[in-house]
Amino acid sequence: MNTVIVTILMIIAAYLAGSISSAVLVCKIRGLPDPRTSGSGNPGATNVLRIGGVSSAGLVLFFDMLKGALPSYLGYKIGLDAASLGFIAVCACLGHIFPLFFGFKGGKGVATAFGAMAPIGGDLALCLILTWVVFVLITRYSSVAAMAAATLAPFYTWWLDDRFILPVAMLSTLILIRHKDNIGRLRIGEETKVSRKKSIKKPNSTTNKS
Repeated sequence: MNTVIVTILMIIAAYLAGSISSAVLVCKIRGLPDPRTSGSGNPGATNVLRIGGVSSAGLVLFFDMLKGALPSYLGYKIGLDAASLGFIAVCACLGHIFPLFFGFKGGKGVATAFGAMAPIGGDLALCLILTWVVFVLITRYSSVAAMAAATLAPFYTWWLDDRFILPVAMLSTLILIRHKDNIGRLRIGEETKVSRKKSIKKPNSTTNKS
């Protein structure tokens, strides 16, 4: 089959895969509030952490990364060039950001983008994860950590495997553009920090009545 046709089919498949909102589905299955209308309103792992706890957020993170990893890895295995891989990865993220099946209201695309970068190598994945963790621990802002990892990703790729600088740079640019509003909130001190769901204390039935 013609390489151009294969690339177009892969791009369409990547967008459709990205359009499956892991956050909405996990929250629905677990009886949690819709992440699009709760917390920060962003259907991503960080917001699900706020409203549903670690296990729910972990599931969302895994499936969001898988949406990016599978199309990119398949494209690589069938021998597509770096530019085609970049377009495929970006379309998986665009599916997450503007999901066809969920009213075109999606997340930032961070986990999906990092998932698309992960097949390049375990060393790159480790660098990205460590960067994200370090910046979250220092700043307590998931958005800052995501932007830091996205900014450094092309440099890590240049150092580890420069064949994939173009697709990684494309993904990094998309992530940074998607965080425009977060940058604005950071500047005025209104950005939400990372926190786990707090347990709701039940009223003490033995409290004396006045």
